[in-house]
Amino acid sequence: MNINFQRAVDRLAGVPICALLSLVERLRVAVVGADQLSQPKRILIVLLSEMGSLVLAQPMFAELKRRYPAAELHMLMFAKNREVLDLLGVMPPQNVITLNDKSLGKFAGDSLRALRKMRSLDFDVVIDCELFTRASSIYSYLSGARIQVGFYAHTQEGLYRGSFMNRKVMYNPYRHLSQQFLTMVDAIESDGYPLAKAPAHAVSAPPQLQFRDGEVAEIKARLHADFPVLKDKKLVLVYPDGGILPIRAWPPASYKQLCDALLRDGYALALIGLPDAKPLAQEIVAHCAHPHCIDLTGYTKSVRHLLAIFHSASLLVTNDGGPGQFAAITPLPTLVFFGPETPALYSPLAPNIHCLYTGLSCSPCLTAYNHRNSPCDGNNQCLKQITPEQVLAQARNLLQGNLPA
Repeated sequence: MNINFQRAVDRLAGVPICALLSLVERLRVAVVGADQLSQPKRILIVLLSEMGSLVLAQPMFAELKRRYPAAELHMLMFAKNREVLDLLGVMPPQNVITLNDKSLGKFAGDSLRALRKMRSLDFDVVIDCELFTRASSIYSYLSGARIQVGFYAHTQEGLYRGSFMNRKVMYNPYRHLSQQFLTMVDAIESDGYPLAKAPAHAVSAPPQLQFRDGEVAEIKARLHADFPVLKDKKLVLVYPDGGILPIRAWPPASYKQLCDALLRDGYALALIGLPDAKPLAQEIVAHCAHPHCIDLTGYTKSVRHLLAIFHSASLLVTNDGGPGQFAAITPLPTLVFFGPETPALYSPLAPNIHCLYTGLSCSPCLTAYNHRNSPCDGNNQCLKQITPEQVLAQARNLLQGNLPA
């Protein structure tokens, strides 16, 4: 399902369902009283959205394990993001419930199966990590968990998600998302209004992904066998695709100038991305017309394969998206473009990540309050005003082992 269709379903079906469930919850509490917290035995985390959010949620997973060491952690997520969760190793694979969002029919069928599974597990706590989507709040309520934690608008004008959550957390647009996920852990046992009035947690970089002995060397050898021009060259990886939100992409013309300059400096260059990104990658490769510039879109068989190639590269230049977040669990120096979204909320929390952001009067324009539906006319000056010369200077410093200028 494309993102506009998802937004429409979330609005047209989600609003009346959330209103109905809110009424059901008011009647239930009036009859049986509010649920009380006991030491949780099973905790469900609902995090449906982009793969990169799973990396930002690492501190939350660690804090849940620290506070509730005896509790089982479970996850409800889109099936397309499952591989990243398994790579992070934060919970047993059998504790993951997935939803297929490729079509409305598959999504509906998986939803019924997931709800049956959730009800059978008798969760004590559910943590809804989504930012004002109704679907996730509906799953959270129907899971049957006695304690339901999620973002709530309070006096803000966030999207309506019903009033049935009994641990309502205020979304704070001035605090990094990893910190907000940690606030949700605080909210499980806190009181007051709004919940979890606590100072920020200390957040460290996520742990590095571990490979088996020889795995990275094997993948590097295969890469050089498939593309001999890369051998004996420092490799720069470039991810120019905007994915489901093209407005997040640095302009192709700027990528072309950057790639030309790096090739003249003597580096090898590889365009990465999913098969859908191949037309743009081939356009850049054709423009460069250089033997050391290759198209790797669709080449990697898995996220793990991609991250092994990260270990063979010297620099990644990427739009805001999955590759930039994944780089945080590798040592690869990385430049990430932000504009429609802000690094203050979404920057990967690792020392090898360096963000480029102009912060115009209209930036960021993709927020929790507009369902990531930007009012921009497509002329994304927040990214266009980041010049190839600025990026080249940062890239050269990183490639030489220095901090960005």
